[in-house]
Amino acid sequence: MTINTGTDILIIGSGAAGLTLALRAAKFAKVAVLSKGNLHEGATFYAQGGIAAVLDEKDSIESHTQDTLNAGVGLCDSRMVKYIVSRSAKVIEWLIDQGVPFTTIASVTKDNGETTNAGAELSSLHLTQEGGHSHRRIIHATDATGKAVFETLQRRAIEHPNISLIEGCTAVDLVTQESTNISEKICVGVYVLNQKTTKVELISAKFVALATGGASKTYLFTTNPDGASGDGIAMAWRAGCRVANMEFNQFHPTCLYHPHAKSFLISEALRGEGAKLELPDGTRFMETFDTRGDLAPRDIVARAIDHEMKRLGCDCVYLNISDQPRDFVMNNFPNIYNRCLEFGIDITRDRIPVVPAAHYTCGGIIINEYGKTDIKNLYAIGETSCSGLHGANRMASNSLLECFVVAFGAAQNISEKIANTKISESLPAWDESRVTGSDDEVLVSHNWDEIRRLMWDFVGIVRSTKRLKMAERRITVLREEIRDYYVKHKVTNDNLELRNLALVAELIINCALQRKESRGLHYTLDFPETLEEAKDNILNPSNKNQSKD
Repeated sequence: MTINTGTDILIIGSGAAGLTLALRAAKFAKVAVLSKGNLHEGATFYAQGGIAAVLDEKDSIESHTQDTLNAGVGLCDSRMVKYIVSRSAKVIEWLIDQGVPFTTIASVTKDNGETTNAGAELSSLHLTQEGGHSHRRIIHATDATGKAVFETLQRRAIEHPNISLIEGCTAVDLVTQESTNISEKICVGVYVLNQKTTKVELISAKFVALATGGASKTYLFTTNPDGASGDGIAMAWRAGCRVANMEFNQFHPTCLYHPHAKSFLISEALRGEGAKLELPDGTRFMETFDTRGDLAPRDIVARAIDHEMKRLGCDCVYLNISDQPRDFVMNNFPNIYNRCLEFGIDITRDRIPVVPAAHYTCGGIIINEYGKTDIKNLYAIGETSCSGLHGANRMASNSLLECFVVAFGAAQNISEKIANTKISESLPAWDESRVTGSDDEVLVSHNWDEIRRLMWDFVGIVRSTKRLKMAERRITVLREEIRDYYVKHKVTNDNLELRNLALVAELIINCALQRKESRGLHYTLDFPETLEEAKDNILNPSNKNQSKD
């Protein structure tokens, strides 16, 4: 497929959510999947832990639902939680059918730590436990679940005659039209930067799905790949979609602290298998902050580590799994073991230096269970969306589950409408007649660095109104500079990401200033108590007092 043609369904993003929707929809439609980088550069490929699902006879839908509601600190949509959790077993069955090599109980006892799905049944899968979960319910492929899922789904997509995978394409903006209902917009396509030709081209589509991932690259330190710049959220906002709960940025408690280890996550599954957090002197500290100790939810663990690092003035804390048998550690966490060994850390003997890092965007584009947004024929799935599942704090391994369940729903919903939907014709081509090339790209890199440091320093794990106001003033100036630069110059991948990054940063700051309490991932020194009533923070682009572009 050439880029500047039409298609039935255009999916922006090639991670778990996007590929799942593509495979489900390819039964009845032509599908194009865009990736702005290499296909494996999304967050799915790097996910370690696994997928939460109720498979154990001692577990229950009710228990998983309650654990999720508890982790979300009252802000979850209970209906949506039950909807997603109740479909978890169906998701795992489908993934097994696709060929995902999940770790089985039998394989854990082998010396080589092999995974297999040959004839696998749900009862044969090995389950781990992570923070916030009251039972073992994490299905995994050793400690590289995302990689196993991604490679399997990608292989299936490549083989499917109705799916086109296109790399090196950056979405610029959604194309919308007014519907016959004057108050409703319809998404009819996307402007896309072809990185090979450096030209912006138009792809028209009956349906568009945003599966672009989160926005953790707005922070200086993150576990996310470089492309996590909030593109889908920014594009949907500019097109007229509401967003919600952008202040809830999850900081993963344990990112490897090493000068040469870029964004390497140390899975929560280690703590599920007995790893303990320690101060530099070896003292354990999590029991001081929460009765669940090292298995407390991520927001509590991240704040505890942040507190201890500031109290002691230390650069990191340590995660220690060295008291577990060497073979057990190597078989269950081969990728973490090998990666740490590259930096001279033998996790079977040595403690792992760790720090919190921005990890997951719990807020995003408002959707329902089918991924439908405020704009007709526009869907959002995965981390770019806000379904109500995560509330004020995502529970570990619920995110991949959400990707699959909502992608299933989106495919079903599209299938019911596609026969009566036509591709729009005579859409306007991209106009760059009034722009020039830039000879001052240093402005882009400078503003990129400033925004990320600004967010880390003033909108981080612990916040205050003073710091948020400082961030608000500075981001207003930066967005004006970035907007001025954008309208005068030809678009590039870097300035598109910067434009989106700045907008999403402003949305995060706006939401944080509006929440006059501490809840889950949003902790502020000025309002340390949690209000009795939990309310969503909803921003609407039609409100003239909120961010525009």
